[in-house]
Amino acid sequence: MVAYDELGSLVPVKRTLQVIDYQNQANKESEEPSNKRVRPLGRVTSLANLISPVKNGAVRRFGQTIQASFRGDGKLPGVPQKPCSKAAAPTPPKRRNSTLWSETLDVHQKGTFSTKEIKRQEAIFELSRGEQDLIEDLQLARKAYHDPMLKLSIMSEEELTHIFGNLDAYIPLHEDLLAQLSKATEADGTVGQIGQIVVSWLPRLNAYKDYCSNQLAAKALLDQKKQDRRVQDFLQRCLESPFSRKLDLWSFLDIPRSRLVKYPLLLKEILRHTPPEHPDAASLEEAITIIQGVLSDINMKKGESECQYYIDKLEYLDERQRDPRIEQCKSLLCHGELRNKSGTKLHVFLFTELLVLTRPVTRNERQCFQVYRQPIAVQDLVLEDLQDGDVRMGGSFRGAFSNADKAKNIFRVRSQDPSQAQSHTLQVNDVFHKQQWLNCVRSAISVHRPLSEPSTPSPPTSDTRSKRRTSSVSAIILMEETDENCPQPASQSAPNSPCTAPRMGQLSTERKRECSLKA
Repeated sequence: MVAYDELGSLVPVKRTLQVIDYQNQANKESEEPSNKRVRPLGRVTSLANLISPVKNGAVRRFGQTIQASFRGDGKLPGVPQKPCSKAAAPTPPKRRNSTLWSETLDVHQKGTFSTKEIKRQEAIFELSRGEQDLIEDLQLARKAYHDPMLKLSIMSEEELTHIFGNLDAYIPLHEDLLAQLSKATEADGTVGQIGQIVVSWLPRLNAYKDYCSNQLAAKALLDQKKQDRRVQDFLQRCLESPFSRKLDLWSFLDIPRSRLVKYPLLLKEILRHTPPEHPDAASLEEAITIIQGVLSDINMKKGESECQYYIDKLEYLDERQRDPRIEQCKSLLCHGELRNKSGTKLHVFLFTELLVLTRPVTRNERQCFQVYRQPIAVQDLVLEDLQDGDVRMGGSFRGAFSNADKAKNIFRVRSQDPSQAQSHTLQVNDVFHKQQWLNCVRSAISVHRPLSEPSTPSPPTSDTRSKRRTSSVSAIILMEETDENCPQPASQSAPNSPCTAPRMGQLSTERKRECSLKA
């Protein structure tokens, strides 16, 4: 049996009936609710699906794209949503151009330059390319992070200003240097003289004083805002996008500081490949002196700001703990998380005038440091370098009767003031951190008391190690970077034993013997 379709052609009746049945079934399903489980629509989990790295203006259109993504709950207007069995492959991260200056020359050009001149031009080219990269990163931080979060009300304008600072003001500063370097570039791609350019430009970097001084507070606020689901989701989408190069927001905000510390290295590299008779030789030496002075001023301002930041976060249980000398402190020598003899985690601050032991606490989602004991004046501080195994750490009752391994990486601080009978045995994560703490404490004590005074007793076996001292500045910088940026896991403490100090009698005898020899 056959039938005719709309065009008059023959169609089998069986096939026609099947089509009718399918249509009736579809109409029935559209009228009645279905209890079948339907696979959810594909969700946009990465900005890589929204931004193409090869098209110009991708970052410029970032605000509208991410805004549509947030308000539409992952549904883009005008784009049909289709079920997908698997997520789309992420777009590879954007990579920076790493071409060397010598790679831009042909074979004939390379033969016209000496090896030393090629290395000199490579160093100058690296300086110029670094400025271009910095400008792009500062612009990216504004267009891809600051502006979208402001439009979407993810953060308030006040919070964004506190975190981002005045980044826009630094872009013309680096554009000016880049323009001067481009103007000094010859037709063959070489730069003849660069010394006077950097000598006149480097003092302008003092504009970064306020930005670097605010970094600690900005980082704390950003970490606090990351607890917000919207902020966390936005930053994660950016991190998964190709324009971020797998860098988080703070990495972009910290790029200016890391760029500042590279200038002396870049200038020294240029000077190293500059002949002594070259007109740039004297100017480059002057430029290195200028940038070192600029960095010293920035570092001092940053240290004062960091010191005041932590002073404001101290919380006193008793007003008698508030030592008036805390307001005289202008520098924080070192700080970090240690453990006391009972295994309690303490955050210890060594200021120029006081040693303060605290417990980290949280008040209304704000981190504070509760003062644990009366602060010890540095001028009354006594440091003892204890050997591994001298003391048992931890508060375990079972450990008091066990033969477990004794504590390692420990030292003791106490006050020689008779009115303050304080003594604290502290444990550090490893021997490296211990040596840094010993160096910092000794340096602080030496400022208030003559080195000849026996204020830092140590066991006889560690006399040689105790005499080794590194520069206080390098110790402070290294301690700060290790504690804040690369936290170490807490060390395993041995079970506790009765509170004994087996070497205290020996140390007291040696101290009396030294005093008698002096008499």
